[in-house]
Amino acid sequence: MNPKRFLLPVLAAVLIGAAAASTLAAASKLPDRRATAAATKARPAAAKVRRERRRHVNPAVVRRLRSAAWHWQALMGVPRVRSFASLRTPRALRYWRRQAHRLAWRAAHPPHKSAWLCIHRFEGGWSDSGDPYWGGLQMDRGFMLTYAPTTLLRRGWANRWTPLEQMWVAERAHRSGRGYSPWPNTARYCGLL
Repeated sequence: MNPKRFLLPVLAAVLIGAAAASTLAAASKLPDRRATAAATKARPAAAKVRRERRRHVNPAVVRRLRSAAWHWQALMGVPRVRSFASLRTPRALRYWRRQAHRLAWRAAHPPHKSAWLCIHRFEGGWSDSGDPYWGGLQMDRGFMLTYAPTTLLRRGWANRWTPLEQMWVAERAHRSGRGYSPWPNTARYCGLL
């Protein structure tokens, strides 16, 4: 047997084993402390620049979102939410955006919406202005003064209110214990009494 033919495969196997061993040794070797320290110092500087770019928030946008949230809360008759975060922070922007969306959805779905829509079907148009009853739920002056004095002062009679505002005023009357009694005939037609 020729020794050269035998040595060539052995030499190739030794070289492959040495390459694999050096790769494993390099992978398991602990990183150089100086290289790690330089890398960690570089990262926060870049992160700080990114944070500063994101940090600027237009306070007018946050104020608009806050007033929208407060509008929906006033409509529903619930206390105002508060946030002590500065209006210029991303945290305040996220908070008021979330509140405005959540409250707008909640205001669009009054608890007894189907009942109010049924009563409206038998009562009149949302902009019905016939004296002594106004709006789609036919509210009289005493009813509006009792359950929506600020809306009455700000917007006028119920025929000038949105359908949601009219439903939430009726909801306040319902919550106060009156139920559907201000609409005795139509509530019977709808099966509410």
